[in-house]
Amino acid sequence: MDPSYKARKEAFVSNLSGSSILEINAVTLVASTSVLLWSALQSRLSFFASDSPAALVADFLLNVLAILFATTAYSSAPWLLNILLVSPVLFLVLTPSPARTKKAKPPRKSTATATANDDVQGKAASLPIHPFLTTYRAAMMIVTCVAILAVDFPVFPRRFAKVENWGTSLMDLGVGSFVFSAGVVSARAVLKGRDSRSARPALPKRLIGSARHAVPLIVLGLIRLWSVKGLDYAEHVTEYGVHWNFFFTLGLLPPFVEIFDSLTAVIPSYEVLALASAALYQVALESTDLKGYILVSPRGPDLLSKNREGVFSFIGYLAIFLAGRGAGIRVIPRGISSSNNPQQARKSVLTSLVLQALFWSTLFFFNSTYAFGYGANIIVSRRLANMPYVLWVSAFNSAQLFLFCLTETIFFPWVHRSSGKDGEAERASFATSKIMHAFNRGGLGIFLIANLLTGAVNLGVRTLDIQTPQAMGILVGYAAVVTGVALAMDRYNIRLAL
Repeated sequence: MDPSYKARKEAFVSNLSGSSILEINAVTLVASTSVLLWSALQSRLSFFASDSPAALVADFLLNVLAILFATTAYSSAPWLLNILLVSPVLFLVLTPSPARTKKAKPPRKSTATATANDDVQGKAASLPIHPFLTTYRAAMMIVTCVAILAVDFPVFPRRFAKVENWGTSLMDLGVGSFVFSAGVVSARAVLKGRDSRSARPALPKRLIGSARHAVPLIVLGLIRLWSVKGLDYAEHVTEYGVHWNFFFTLGLLPPFVEIFDSLTAVIPSYEVLALASAALYQVALESTDLKGYILVSPRGPDLLSKNREGVFSFIGYLAIFLAGRGAGIRVIPRGISSSNNPQQARKSVLTSLVLQALFWSTLFFFNSTYAFGYGANIIVSRRLANMPYVLWVSAFNSAQLFLFCLTETIFFPWVHRSSGKDGEAERASFATSKIMHAFNRGGLGIFLIANLLTGAVNLGVRTLDIQTPQAMGILVGYAAVVTGVALAMDRYNIRLAL
């Protein structure tokens, strides 16, 4: 890469201060309002029940391009885009419902309301398919894939890119949300282990098993490191360090989480473990020279000094993962018993998510502001992954889960009213966008493809000098290719999950 252009690229993503949390919420709300419109079209008209090109294009426009436009062309007017997406929903809801197709009909009573004790005790204990979790994870993945390339173009506002030291931004939130969502999904394995009658494996055996999950991510991290250094690719060193990258953070999470998982025998709450980890890390930042060492200390010859951002921010990301696992433990189980019917179980999930969002938001308020003289007034730092950052990410993702869960509850009530496995896959499929399903299922594979395409575009195009129309054309084409890859992976059952 031309040295002068490389310097421009690095300056383009350096020394940024971010934007307000209100603006970030307005932009990310587009993902929720897009799903709201998709759900209204599907539940009222069965619009996406077929595999027609029109349905696929509409799905792409709503669930992929809406997010792209929210972060680029509509970045100065996200509320307008939200209004444009919500307005048709009001029309569809207020219009008398046409006759539903066969696939749109709620399940038969025998499937939707099992009353026999053996059905309640057996089928209800199983872990159900939750379309809203699929949608939540897919939306996060789409935002991530869009942002990692869009950030290299001037059409993507600098306030949405990662901040240098202090502040909040869309991409800072995206990194933490990626980890939180991985934590949510990891709860399924924990719940399966609890339901199993076999003895729990010892910690050393679990560590070996977690290492198998970590190795592919570490390998990807090494490949990224080699490619960045070998191709002289522009890099932002203060993001993670000289050699560290996000793949290393993801790869090291599984073994450390297993260690913390053993602590649940003493502290049976992942949220408490997350909060304790974040608090102890924050105490270390404030009471020692650690904060200064990470932010302003000269980089020495040793590996720790060169990669101190990645090494120490890992503590914050671990806390975020644990908070995500705690959320997953609460929302994944079916929650049905002889005294708790499906409607009550879903109400409990919604209540739990609201309380979680309020809990993390309240802690964030007192941690990051003066809070009428009672707060700590610590500024958010993604570079440190400090306590306010952990609380912010946890509060945001809990609220996102609530919004997606509420949308599913309103438009596809027969999904949660089922207490058995009969027809569950068909009901979940009807309530889930095909594109969202593909992005969720592809997981790590799609993220890797998006990173490779991002690198290819940056090596082939001088993104800093591209005008808005051309930039949007490239980004739309990129989004279409990534979506096509996701759909192809889903169709041919190629899965590389996080």
